[in-house]
Amino acid sequence: MFWLAQAFYLMKGFLSIILISASAALGQSGRVKPEETPTPNPKIKSTVGYTPTREKNISPLPTPVPAVANTDEEGVIKVDSNLVPIPVSVLDVNGRSLVNLKLADFELKIDGKIVEISELSRSETPIRMAMLFDNSGSVAIAREFEKDAAIKFFRRVIRPEKDLAALFSVATSTELEQPFTRDISSIVRAIEAFPPPTGATALLDGIVQASEYLAEVQGRRVIVIVSDGEDTYSDTTFENALEALQMSSSQVYVVKTTDFENFIRTKTRRGNANIRQLTAERRMIDITAQTGGTVYSPIDEKELDDAFRQIAAELSQQYILSYYPENEERGAFREISLKVKNQPTADIRTRKGYYVPKR
Repeated sequence: MFWLAQAFYLMKGFLSIILISASAALGQSGRVKPEETPTPNPKIKSTVGYTPTREKNISPLPTPVPAVANTDEEGVIKVDSNLVPIPVSVLDVNGRSLVNLKLADFELKIDGKIVEISELSRSETPIRMAMLFDNSGSVAIAREFEKDAAIKFFRRVIRPEKDLAALFSVATSTELEQPFTRDISSIVRAIEAFPPPTGATALLDGIVQASEYLAEVQGRRVIVIVSDGEDTYSDTTFENALEALQMSSSQVYVVKTTDFENFIRTKTRRGNANIRQLTAERRMIDITAQTGGTVYSPIDEKELDDAFRQIAAELSQQYILSYYPENEERGAFREISLKVKNQPTADIRTRKGYYVPKR
């Protein structure tokens, strides 16, 4: 009987240990958060060939500020960071780029107050470019000119080993014809496959769509507009389009086709501009001035080549200043003022402001 009693108590103790261990395991498992499945950004229209997917920790960002970096299947790095990139082109009185400036040579003011520039890099920063190609009925005369302009620009500017480019067509609606790619031949084929130009022009809507597309990726964000600049169909206002550009930190260059069209008709650069044409020209000038780009109005192939050469040179010689705002009101607009010390006559082209991220 004594041995039976001992065996009973040993068995009871062993069962108690098993039950305690199981309870502890269940309690611990309740503290493990299941991995969340990311939701694609609803602002990117997957119906036009781009569905964002995310992977974690592809490559850390070389900054001291916490950020989340992700990439999609094409190797496009996506970020969520407070960084405000400020691309800057500095030209002397003869229009030549000043290329030997240091961080200490720049003075940055935000809303009139001098702030610290975190770092300075050169133009080795990869370019993420979106072209808006006007394929509406208003540009029928300049059709082949636009196609040649687009193809030559991509071949001259994009560095396949570093850069990515995307192509949008703009008419009554805006369509993503070629998502981000390093393969320029894919973009050329997309341009050559465009149907005949037709429909109205929703250019401002296209600017917003391209801005939101670029906002998802890391790098120098550049939008090139090949168009007469006229808008006849957008729901977006000019102010909202400019805000979208500033929120995405996009720099805009315009190859305006109006003068080419006038030259075909009248053999002069300027025609009898109507109110809509004057409004379009003013908008393109304002957009490029606010984002640090410029407008080119070539009338022939030589001037077109000159324009491309100048844009390529500017992008290859830019400075990129990095500024990290702290404790700023979310969604607020901040004005940028930049000067180069000891260079009072320098021509400085840069963005004129930014919006503090809302998230």
